[in-house]
Amino acid sequence: MDIKDLKLIVKMITETDITEFELENGEEKIRLRRGTAVAVQTYAPQPVQGMVPPLAPVQAAAPQVEPVSEGSVVTSPIVGTFYRSPAPDAAPYTEIGQVVEKGEILCIVEAMKLMNEIEAEFRCKIVKICKENTQPVEFGEPLFIVEPL
Repeated sequence: MDIKDLKLIVKMITETDITEFELENGEEKIRLRRGTAVAVQTYAPQPVQGMVPPLAPVQAAAPQVEPVSEGSVVTSPIVGTFYRSPAPDAAPYTEIGQVVEKGEILCIVEAMKLMNEIEAEFRCKIVKICKENTQPVEFGEPLFIVEPL
């Protein structure tokens, strides 16, 4: 299944009263259940040898977060695409070494055609930019390492 199709299904569920959705497409099976959060379960196809064994869920690997000795980590609040500037031909919002004020935009994370501006929660200095422009990001993945001022 294409990620675009999955995004459309999640959007449909979040915009309606649907609480559970299940889709079987050939060897793929997707089940979404809505409660306090949308849960996504995927099942990998199993080889057939006489009897078909039950399908086991595939566990997604958690994003690897490198330990930070100095500074604070600004993480992504959503899954999406990381953008350093408001447009491809525009200057980046921030650079390494730059001091930003509370409320200033650090970057954009686009999710399902919505541009979510990520703002500084406090006055800080940019120590490291953890992602490249247009790179996909996961929830909780580090975007910046900053030094509070």
